[in-house]
Amino acid sequence: MTLKKVKIDQLNFNPFTKIGKEWFLITAGDSIKNCNTMTASWGTMGVLWHKNIVTVYIRPQRYTKEFINQFTHFSLSFFDASHRKDLNYLGKVSGREKPDKITEANLQPIEIEQTISFKEANYIFIVKKLYHDQLEPDSFLFDDLTTKYYPEHDFHEVFVAEIEAVYTQE
Repeated sequence: MTLKKVKIDQLNFNPFTKIGKEWFLITAGDSIKNCNTMTASWGTMGVLWHKNIVTVYIRPQRYTKEFINQFTHFSLSFFDASHRKDLNYLGKVSGREKPDKITEANLQPIEIEQTISFKEANYIFIVKKLYHDQLEPDSFLFDDLTTKYYPEHDFHEVFVAEIEAVYTQE
């Protein structure tokens, strides 16, 4: 399989399924030796500021957030069901404690455009950060959300990023 750059409007891609049910990897870094990845199942895709964007949510303690903060670009990588075990593992293990977690997940990192992704991904979105903020407890309209999702008060940080390139497998 080889990656092919495609126009975003050529995709047959359901974000509700791909993000919420199948999950994806958020990866940032400037080389294969200097990167980290995490599994995510929350995010949005749409149009904002006349740009095709993604919004991802990352808890402040996640090691990948340090890489997102450091670099302007990051990737979102989507896989078929055969990699579910890998995504599960990468979501539970921190690269801070286990620097070789990507190798242990049997994925091959690749340098692509200005960031890192994975050879096995069915879809790769290369994105550039546009906006960053933190969810604030006082901005929630219903307390049950903060009680259910933030018992440790570790509110997600929000990153809005422009989709600059999309790759699929040929």
